[in-house]
Amino acid sequence: MRIAITRALSPAMNRCELTFLERQQIDLDRAAEQHCRYRNCLAELGVQVIALAPEPDLPDSVFVEDPAVVVDEIAVMARMGAASRRPETESLGAALARFRPLHWMEAPATLEGGDVIRAGRTLFVGASQRTNPQGIAHLASAVEPHGYQVRPVGVRDCLHLKSGCCYLGRGTMLANRAWIDADAFPGYRILDVAEEWAADVLPVGEVVLMPEGFPRTRDLLEREGFAVRTVDVSELQKAEAGVTCMSIILEA
Repeated sequence: MRIAITRALSPAMNRCELTFLERQQIDLDRAAEQHCRYRNCLAELGVQVIALAPEPDLPDSVFVEDPAVVVDEIAVMARMGAASRRPETESLGAALARFRPLHWMEAPATLEGGDVIRAGRTLFVGASQRTNPQGIAHLASAVEPHGYQVRPVGVRDCLHLKSGCCYLGRGTMLANRAWIDADAFPGYRILDVAEEWAADVLPVGEVVLMPEGFPRTRDLLEREGFAVRTVDVSELQKAEAGVTCMSIILEA
């Protein structure tokens, strides 16, 4: 059974962390509607959706991907690079404990789940402003005993590795080469995005879920034989959101 853990957005979302975007007022009602449609889309793709209660005092807590890295055997609870977000791990850890043993990351390591791409038994980890070398090493020590390989990837000019690259399956990465070190993916085919912010996509089974607003990249994926579905997350994108960061999808 495929499960998606999500969380309702915080009423304090307008105080979210921002790194690469200028602050714009987020229409919370519209953002909540878009998040609901995102959850419904996951359900229509055959995923059982778990919606956690909002965290009123944690503006970024809708972005559940960042506090944890979940593989088949364990969930690594990250120590996030944004200190304001570190309290998010407590309630998310309680939810994940139903499905995986928890491994807790400790200082001085920092890591955020948006920097981690899984391709089979390989975890590519972005060396970003939010994830430091100690965090990458700590993740490796947690997952390598379970048969995973961790490979660092250089990241520049974007928040997370998944802002600039995502794994589509079939040995293929969708990437904005200006933001990531493409040489870190030897043996993988790289599809170059047609729009700057279009690399953050979420494969769900045989379907690639992506935000509306990137028609040329959608056409590229469809020409390459990928089934694509789009969802409007424009209000959430004001908080540097993508479609990957608002869920943790795992096999239960």
